[in-house]
Amino acid sequence: MGLPALEFSDCCLDSPHFRETLKSHEAELDKTNKFIKELIKDGKSLISALKNLSSAKRKFADSLNEFKFQCIGDAETDDEMCIARSLQEFATVLRNLEDERIRMIENASEVLITPLEKFRKEQIGAAKEAKKKYDKETEKYCGILEKHLNLSSKKKESQLQEADSQVDIVRQHFYEVSLEYVFKVQEVQERKMFEFVEPLLAFLQGLFTFYHHGYELAKDFGDFKTQLTISIQNTRNRFEGTRSEVESLMKKMKENPLEHKTISPYTMEGYLYLQEKRHFGTSWVKHYCTYQRDSKQITMIPFDQKSGGKGGEDESVTLKSCTRRKTESIEKRFCFDVETVDRPGVITMQALSEEDRRLWMEAMDGREPVYNSNKDNQNEGSAQLDSIGFSIIRKCIHAVETRGINEQGLYRIVGVNSRVQKLLSVLMDPKTASETETDICAEWEIKTITSALKTYLRMLPGPLMMYQFQRSFIKAAKLENQETRVSEIHSLVHRLPEKNRQMLQLLMNHLANVANNHKQNLMTVANLGVVFGPTLLRPQEETVAAIMDIKFQNIVIEILIENHEKIFNTVPDMPLTNAQLHLSRKKSSDSKPPSCSERPLTLFHAVQSTEKQEQRNSIINSSLESVSSNANSTLNSSSSLQPNMNSSDPDLDVVKPTRPNSLTPFRKAKALYACKAEHDSELSFTAGTVFDNVHPSQEPGWLEGTLNGKTGLIPENYVEFL
Repeated sequence: MGLPALEFSDCCLDSPHFRETLKSHEAELDKTNKFIKELIKDGKSLISALKNLSSAKRKFADSLNEFKFQCIGDAETDDEMCIARSLQEFATVLRNLEDERIRMIENASEVLITPLEKFRKEQIGAAKEAKKKYDKETEKYCGILEKHLNLSSKKKESQLQEADSQVDIVRQHFYEVSLEYVFKVQEVQERKMFEFVEPLLAFLQGLFTFYHHGYELAKDFGDFKTQLTISIQNTRNRFEGTRSEVESLMKKMKENPLEHKTISPYTMEGYLYLQEKRHFGTSWVKHYCTYQRDSKQITMIPFDQKSGGKGGEDESVTLKSCTRRKTESIEKRFCFDVETVDRPGVITMQALSEEDRRLWMEAMDGREPVYNSNKDNQNEGSAQLDSIGFSIIRKCIHAVETRGINEQGLYRIVGVNSRVQKLLSVLMDPKTASETETDICAEWEIKTITSALKTYLRMLPGPLMMYQFQRSFIKAAKLENQETRVSEIHSLVHRLPEKNRQMLQLLMNHLANVANNHKQNLMTVANLGVVFGPTLLRPQEETVAAIMDIKFQNIVIEILIENHEKIFNTVPDMPLTNAQLHLSRKKSSDSKPPSCSERPLTLFHAVQSTEKQEQRNSIINSSLESVSSNANSTLNSSSSLQPNMNSSDPDLDVVKPTRPNSLTPFRKAKALYACKAEHDSELSFTAGTVFDNVHPSQEPGWLEGTLNGKTGLIPENYVEFL
């Protein structure tokens, strides 16, 4: 496991968890700084003292071998693993050179010492300066906030407003400094992956020239050197793209932080001051509080941001009622009273502002008016996976393949936005949607057409490869074995709704054709992955962690393009028979049982409109038909899947397996695998369990059934109908 990602949204909350995460990054920077200083010292000794060359080289090699990179995220790409392994490879080379005892080093200071000193002074030094500024602003903000909250409510309104304004300015400045510091720490952690290794690589390359045995050693080292150079360049390229994305996110957070809050398991969280009674009066103690509406649990953590440590033990209580405190009844501002089931009396809490109190009151169902502060889900775009949608994509593909397949920078170079929007309005007009491809697209530039295709895919209500499968595709790309990656992605593609899979197949066939002409258009499979990864697999929320996973999104698209014939034209291996299930369990006896990985994003929403409900049920029925058909086809050993060329929809002329026409709404089903529930609304069961009253649920990819008198959700790909 690497270092956890620093989220910009956490800068606003400034929670204990955020401070602990920030400390781990600072410790890693200090560790890197100390190591670089030691490495520079060792390098100078190597240059100046030829008599001590043997011992100096051995120490230098040992230092390299002991250092381990800590990457951001829970997995590494092949390039990052190559870079992380590079220091151990360098140490091995240095030990071999020590055996030869050839003492010739030239230009080591220029290629090794200077870049490392520059990185340490300019990058790590800048991060240290940013930390000093951040610590200073933290102390300043907390001091002013405490002073402000101690103002008496009996002061003049003008004085109070002026004090509020001053606190807002200081708070905004602290927030901006916090964002900039997190951004700088993130940048230095990423930069060290290439700016640190490249000088070492250059230093080793210089040694090869002057050592008698260097030629033979260089030949042995050549393959890894090439791989490492490519990995460094790939990492640098990814860093440039990632850095711009992170910087863009930081700017958005600066402009409107409330619109980019991360999805939290808590209904409300933040700092509150709690009134505590003492022998000689009362005192107000700062706590970080969280509240969950479902369980009515309030957790209070005494924490001081200035000292960075807890002031006591955590306390959890169950909410009974919440009442706004009248201004004339207490000298403090922004107060409200909380009654709990667990302890007698009233807990008086002070929020940080009037708006903050309103949000706490709303979350706890107090007497303040209820305002929905949560951002609604993104509005559904007008783009759909219907006959018009397929027609638009086919028209764009036809125009590209007939007129611009060899155009350089295809799909990478974007068109003028006004022209793209105009083309889309023409293509999405039902009156022109049925016309031929050339009649629609002949007058438009290729870059306008390719931009229109990508824009239409982004206009869909959700990504083509769906939000609920996004994490599974990323996990598949993180697998170490390439064959396993392909197999897992193959299986996931066939779990997509039929129209999504058909559109994806149409697109991948086209991109494979584009990649086949990469010598002319310069768009390799890797380049196409960079272009289409964020479009087809965009995450549901924009966070730093999600940006760091862009490289794995690109890998998924590369695998789809390179293996499109196998993935879309063959059915993935699914262990359906008892013998196959027994063999699968035997092979994985040491691992955990499979769990329901694809959870619905929300459970049991309010009743939706009739139109949306019918649309969702039709998608679920289609998915159920697919599962039932695959199960029946696999169990029948004497038959094989035959393509159905007589599709009822002329726009969906993709080869499909034969499927039954309909399913009985309420049926019995048998579990193929064991599943452990992760939510109260789900059912836990073992392989072979039989469910009653199984029927489509409101959540795509899930069924609803009854087991032992309890009704709950069941993953549709874990069962077969009886």
